[in-house]
Amino acid sequence: MIISLTVTVLVAGGVYLMLQRSMVRAVFGMGLISHAANLMLLVTGVPGWRGEPLTNATSAQQMADPLPQAFVLTSIVITLAVTIFMLALAVIGHNDDVAHHPNTGETHES
Repeated sequence: MIISLTVTVLVAGGVYLMLQRSMVRAVFGMGLISHAANLMLLVTGVPGWRGEPLTNATSAQQMADPLPQAFVLTSIVITLAVTIFMLALAVIGHNDDVAHHPNTGETHES
């Protein structure tokens, strides 16, 4: 119950931040939604009572499935790369609303 409530709060906060006008807030919103997705993958794939998949102390039926853990690790790396790219775009395009253009010396004849 607590984990589902945590995922709900993360998704709600992420959607709220993505609806803001600021690019940085939208990036943070995407980060919150990705954290919620990672938490859901871990909760559904790796129950807390299962054993480690790399030891010989537990039987094969009691071992945790390593595939959701690999998905979450891959998701974390991809989210980090996308976050850095989007923050770079936010820094580059922070003054796109400027109405004047720089003087290049060109003339336009009609």
